[in-house]
Amino acid sequence: MTATGIDFGTTNSVVAQWLGDDADVLLLDAHHIDADWRHPGFEYLFPSVVGMSSLRRGALFGWEAKLRSEEAAEACKRLLKSDEYVTIQGRRFAATTVAAGVFQAMRKGAEHNLTAIDQAVITVPANATGAARYRTRVAAQFAGINVLALLNEPTAAAISYVHELQEARTILVFDWGGGTIDVTVLDYQDGFFEELASRGVTELGGLEIDRRLRDLVLERAPARSAWTPAQERQFGLDVERSKIRLSSEDSVTVRTPDGDTVEVWQEELEDAITDLVDRALAPVQQCLTDLHMAPLDVDAVLMIGGTSQIPSVRTAVAEVMQQQPVEVDLCNPMTAVARGASIAAAVLSGEVDGVIQVATSHALGTVVKDDAGHKRFSQIIPRNSPLPWKERKNYTPRLDNAGSLTVEIWEGDPDRPLDHADNVKLTDLRLTYRDPRPRADSRFLLEYTYDTNGLLHVKAVLERTGEEVLNEEIKSFSSGGPTPAVRKELDDLLAGNAVTGLLPAQTLRRATGPGPAVLVVDGSNLAWIGRSPRQPGVYGNEDRPSYAQLLSAREALTSRYPDAVLHVVVDATFRHRVAEEERAAVDAALGTGDLIQPPAGTEGKGDALVTAIAEDAHGTVVTNDNYVELQGRYSWLRNKDRVLGATLTQGRWVFTPRTCVPPRHRIARAEVPQQSRALIPPGPGPLPTFRYHRPHEE
Repeated sequence: MTATGIDFGTTNSVVAQWLGDDADVLLLDAHHIDADWRHPGFEYLFPSVVGMSSLRRGALFGWEAKLRSEEAAEACKRLLKSDEYVTIQGRRFAATTVAAGVFQAMRKGAEHNLTAIDQAVITVPANATGAARYRTRVAAQFAGINVLALLNEPTAAAISYVHELQEARTILVFDWGGGTIDVTVLDYQDGFFEELASRGVTELGGLEIDRRLRDLVLERAPARSAWTPAQERQFGLDVERSKIRLSSEDSVTVRTPDGDTVEVWQEELEDAITDLVDRALAPVQQCLTDLHMAPLDVDAVLMIGGTSQIPSVRTAVAEVMQQQPVEVDLCNPMTAVARGASIAAAVLSGEVDGVIQVATSHALGTVVKDDAGHKRFSQIIPRNSPLPWKERKNYTPRLDNAGSLTVEIWEGDPDRPLDHADNVKLTDLRLTYRDPRPRADSRFLLEYTYDTNGLLHVKAVLERTGEEVLNEEIKSFSSGGPTPAVRKELDDLLAGNAVTGLLPAQTLRRATGPGPAVLVVDGSNLAWIGRSPRQPGVYGNEDRPSYAQLLSAREALTSRYPDAVLHVVVDATFRHRVAEEERAAVDAALGTGDLIQPPAGTEGKGDALVTAIAEDAHGTVVTNDNYVELQGRYSWLRNKDRVLGATLTQGRWVFTPRTCVPPRHRIARAEVPQQSRALIPPGPGPLPTFRYHRPHEE
């Protein structure tokens, strides 16, 4: 099997495979990237996003989920430490389930590249909790991936770096990505890696910087209206893309859903995130202090993760470490972790010589009470212990003749108060005595075994008799609910059973009784009828679609089909095409759901959304367009009872059954004289129907 490494990231994931002499980074999803997101190296990224779109059944993943979802779950990796729930279209899914969906989508992406991911080394933040490590493994396993090992991300980056140099080095890795900041100091010598110290902050990354940039924009252009979820999502993507551009450009212009534009300069963003950068630098000093090292005792500084590439961040790290970080051509900030993980997989499978030694990022222990009844952290395995590590400690019950005891399993920092945020209870275990006895005879040895994957096994034996009273691997964590029955949830997510309806607050009904029960209106098409998009300015506002005209068509349909449910769809750029005096009304209609538009970047634009809704609801489409590109997928477009044509004559709307012309009958535009185009008969039928063209929205 191919040695595979997976960098499972908060914002983006990357997969690499060892090919015998080097690591190859896979292109899993590059074909789904929109042009304005094609930055150097982004073709290797697989966004760790799960989304839903009314254009598709089932969940979307990767770039499709990021750029084409109407509703999406992002940063599920952050939620694994407590297995919080994510709500997608009205249904809750555990973070483990969402992560499993991302892993499975990456497997499918690899298959499209004619390779397979059957087993892998998967990376986790150096300061990931035991619960997060366990759930990462579970998610991958439910996606069909056998996890060879869980490897800390900074260690993986260092492996990638020294693989090129093969020199003994002390390395500091500054790993700042979308969700966390981790700083790790490692030693490399003669193929042997050892983690010496690791510190970090679990919720500090690119997501927080996105919020600062969003705040900068909204301070200058406050929202003037309530934004739809789709508008909020698009604005969030624009902010994220602008943040990325500000690492290489002096300024960017950000547009709000209200149509306002704000220019933000690189220096402004850097000033706004100064406190975040200071917080990110704190783990650097903590690691050096732990090891009694000076900055120049470090031979190389690696900076990985997208956030680490902000110019002011690189400058700040260089000042603290008194040396320039390694250049990106020797340690690619986006792919180094995945490359290193694939090399580690090759080491574990015997393809490459070497030894990988990792260390604990947290102390592990339990809780005891002092004579005053106050709880305190009792350390068993210290922070920075090399793994695997086994340690035991004596404990005595407080009461005689106890039948059982609750043993609390904790990880964190014993030097801090127990209620400090760095201290986390993993779970409670039950220690049971077969025969109750006095305290002195109930004394036991509590043994922790922490393996190289960061998974903990707990055992307790009576000190006097050697009787085993507890023996359990930590598989359930009380910081959240127990790991869910992922398989059923994952099947539901992939099948689209999360969807209670394609559109919130609107119930799609099947066609019953006389007349159509669901009408799906191609609003942009009807708004262009009788208007002239080819001669701008000649007819004043007639070179624009008319929202007032669309409203009159809706009223006519409601009058003719009073029991029908109407869905009025417009293209994503409709609000920008109408006259300025109509835009506020269009925004209000989009906000209430009276108008529906597809997410920006959706293939097929509004036409695809119209047909997708009609397919799901067995509805009737109202349009004069021919949907040539969609007929292959929706053959029912050629049925007369599924399409209504619209004619506006003397201020009166007339709706008549029509069929869409099969693609083989299509007449190319270049073959038809300009003056004849409006008279092309749309296809077989007793009478020709006028076809009114509108420009395709690009």
